[in-house]
Amino acid sequence: MISAQKYFTNVSKQGQFLFKRLASIKNSTPSYKVVVIGGGTGGLAVSSTLSQVLGKSAVAVIEPSNVHYYQPLWTFVGAGLKSFEESAKPIEEVFPKDADLIKNKAAKVDPENNTVILQDGQQVKYEYLVVATGIQVNWNKIKGLQESLTKPNSNVTSIYSADTVKSTWDLIKNFGGGNAIFTMPSTPIKCPGAAIKIAYLAEDHFTKSFVRKRSKVIYNTAMGKIFSIEKYANSLNRIAKDRDIEVNLQTELTEIHNDKNEAIFKDLKTGDSKVFNYNLLHVVPPMGPPSFIAESKIGNAAGWVDVDQYTLQHVKYPNIFSLGDSSSAPTSKTAAAISVQSGVLKKNLLNLINGNFNPTLAEKYDGYASCPLLVGRDKLVLAEFSGYTMKPMETFPFDQGVERKSMYYLTKEIIPEIYWTRLLKGTWTGPHGVRNWLSYIP
Repeated sequence: MISAQKYFTNVSKQGQFLFKRLASIKNSTPSYKVVVIGGGTGGLAVSSTLSQVLGKSAVAVIEPSNVHYYQPLWTFVGAGLKSFEESAKPIEEVFPKDADLIKNKAAKVDPENNTVILQDGQQVKYEYLVVATGIQVNWNKIKGLQESLTKPNSNVTSIYSADTVKSTWDLIKNFGGGNAIFTMPSTPIKCPGAAIKIAYLAEDHFTKSFVRKRSKVIYNTAMGKIFSIEKYANSLNRIAKDRDIEVNLQTELTEIHNDKNEAIFKDLKTGDSKVFNYNLLHVVPPMGPPSFIAESKIGNAAGWVDVDQYTLQHVKYPNIFSLGDSSSAPTSKTAAAISVQSGVLKKNLLNLINGNFNPTLAEKYDGYASCPLLVGRDKLVLAEFSGYTMKPMETFPFDQGVERKSMYYLTKEIIPEIYWTRLLKGTWTGPHGVRNWLSYIP
């Protein structure tokens, strides 16, 4: 299997991408008005706008990757509904033309001296800092997982890696029956709905390929409920019951014996361990904040960048902001959340730069997030909610707790286009405009 990195490296004759603006940091310590750590969804959404407003080379983005992935599409890829190539673009195609790219990795922030220390020891100075590094995937937290994912002919897979997402579909389409187990850890994760979505999609395929009657589909989640928002949890529980999907709450994967096709789970209520035999095991790995955040003393007790949950400004260092998976904002870690956060952050940061920022009157993030919950190959429950109030924040004038073909098409075809052409370009800051427009329709 060719890795994602090798695939895109082979596209270039020189084995690397050419960037229109690549910041050189070898001979001096560069200084920028704004430095953004992370060239993922949040980093590009913010830097695209800021670089246009502040001018060429006023903004730098620190990002080591060659490839930008639209990871929400990986659920579709894992279910054979989209190609892997549709989820990826070279960084040069999505990077803002007026920003400088520092092709490196941030190792530490020195907030007292407005400096980012890079992995190779070089430094970058900033007046304002935006931390958008995403979340750290901790594959090593489950004993035997890494070995199981790389072993030939393994029945273990995950849609959370560019190197294994395609093998997920291989295992699903070739599944001949037995136990198909899908897991969810106790830690915060990105795109949390993906854990249950791939289970529903697999079960749907098993039915259509006539192996469902000799299959047992099991969803073992370490969480206390199937979904955090009650309305959508009720929908998912109803669908699981109707389709005979076994749901075990507070059941966390701790170890895999790949040679025996055994998975060890811990009952978080009793502390007891239980062995499950599997013929297919899909694992969502534990995740957590990037370690440099705590080491830089810009994190809270849990290690996330410590920001005001409404203004997204750091609680101690006013010239630092954060959004997305690395921030401490207590909401679901999704691209939809980032879209709204990016609008709030950009307005507040630009007002601060221009001397017009007032925390009391500042733009406020309301905790909006969304999880398009795929429950079949043409059915989807579009969960939209506030992670702050834990109440629905639906856009459309119908009950989004009901699975619909229209929402499936929206998620599969329209939202990816919005992502590539608007969100990464800084012009999409959430569905509030659509929601307001629809409210005027009788």
